Amino acid sequence: MTKLFSIVALALSLFVVGCGKQNTESTGTVNPATPTTSVPMATVDELAAARTNYANLCQTCHGESGDGGTVTIDDKTLKVPSLRAGHAVTHSDQELVKQVLDGGDGMPAFKEKVSAREAADLVKFVRQHFQGK
Repeated sequence: MTKLFSIVALALSLFVVGCGKQNTESTGTVNPATPTTSVPMATVDELAAARTNYANLCQTCHGESGDGGTVTIDDKTLKVPSLRAGHAVTHSDQELVKQVLDGGDGMPAFKEKVSAREAADLVKFVRQHFQGK
């Protein structure tokens, strides 16, 4: 009887241990507590606000592609400079921020609509998006 009890106890032990093991051969799954791959972190678009400001404040004149050209706004025909060439490329970031904030040469001032930080971000957006810098 002791021998039979020992065999049943051993069989039960093997059954419990066997059921507790992970079987990846038949299901192809792994224990979710043990990750096997890393998930890439989402990147933050640090110029998202500048992109929006460009679309809302600059795109009407400078265009979606930043090429500028001749535009008519409020029955006025304006020759708008490109943001891809000319002064936009040769002026310093500080000069362009001042231009955005104070306006001039036919461009309206935007200091009531954007902060100095937002103007600097607009310049950074123009440099990266239109000038490849």
